[in-house]
Amino acid sequence: MKGERTWNQHVVKKENKSLVLKTIIQSSPLSRAEIANITGLNKGTVSSLVHDLIEEKFIFESGPGTSSGGRRPVMLLFNETAGYSIGINIGVNYLLGILTDLNGDICLEKQMKMDVQSFPIIKDQLFSMIRELIEAAPKSPYGVVGIGIGVPGTVSKDGKVLLAPNLNWKNIDLQSVLEEKYNIPIIIENEANAGAYGEKKFGAGKESEHLIYVSVGIGIGVGMILNGKLYKGNNGFSGELGHMSINVSGDLCRCGNEGCWELYASEQALIQQAKKLNILPVDDQDVSLESLMELAEKGNKDAIHLFERIGNYLGVGVNNIVNIFNPQEVVIGNRMASTEKWIEASLTKQLAERIQSFQEQGLQIKFSKLSSYAAALGVAAFSSENFLQK
Repeated sequence: MKGERTWNQHVVKKENKSLVLKTIIQSSPLSRAEIANITGLNKGTVSSLVHDLIEEKFIFESGPGTSSGGRRPVMLLFNETAGYSIGINIGVNYLLGILTDLNGDICLEKQMKMDVQSFPIIKDQLFSMIRELIEAAPKSPYGVVGIGIGVPGTVSKDGKVLLAPNLNWKNIDLQSVLEEKYNIPIIIENEANAGAYGEKKFGAGKESEHLIYVSVGIGIGVGMILNGKLYKGNNGFSGELGHMSINVSGDLCRCGNEGCWELYASEQALIQQAKKLNILPVDDQDVSLESLMELAEKGNKDAIHLFERIGNYLGVGVNNIVNIFNPQEVVIGNRMASTEKWIEASLTKQLAERIQSFQEQGLQIKFSKLSSYAAALGVAAFSSENFLQK
């Protein structure tokens, strides 16, 4: 009985300590009295827990705050450099890696273009990027506390990539591979889910409780924040809306379905159409999002028309999503967000022609300013929060 009571006391203390730390992270600088008032814990308990958190380097004392009568209180702040997280977004044609402090501020970034998607090659590039980020991390009490990886595909709850059609990956146990290599907590997440969380925490979705994030890269993924929380479905496989059919007699997709949305509204669709039209000069056949944006910037009508076409098809899919989820906000993210000036008008026009008037009320369509960083920030935040909760 005594052992059970001791264990219960330990659990309660751990939960209270977590509550105090969370309160300081959210609202610092705070005094001990303010923490007691916010949490409902008594002042003695707060003082004891604050002492522990200072000893453990999670918080530190600052100069005295404003007095409300009597002695000025000592203020407490979160030590965001107690440790660092790594977040990596695996795109189909790029790797983006960031090192963040525990507040999510980016300290360092690495980018790498990819031409080959085979897992052994990407694995080596991933190892190289992670090694560089770990070596660059400043000295801190806890070092690198976790690594988060965003993958454009279906990810199981135990970190296995079940299917990433645009990478030609199937049943890749990425979490085990990385844990064996680094012996650091690893989180593998669908890239669009990570992007949705990144937008909610750091970007365009801070004020939204019902947010749909549409990640438009080589493929299309969708992440959903519903009632303020990331929605992942029964088995964690929600959000594969890039593979909803918008043309029942359409082309065959890599996923095995026909007429998928991403075949018409993605970076992949843009590049394929540009190649068919041969719109780049003969001596420049490196068709890419960047080269097409450069053409559009110069006023090339064919390039501008291609972007408008993408906007039209994005509008069709977004209308379906709005009808299903009735969100406050839809954020267009990933690399295609940078083409806002050419796709926004056709997207909103298409949406206006299709959407029910009652669905329009309170709905905002935004373009991410975080671009491909949203997913990297999201998985880095998952890793930091996982560490702080434990």
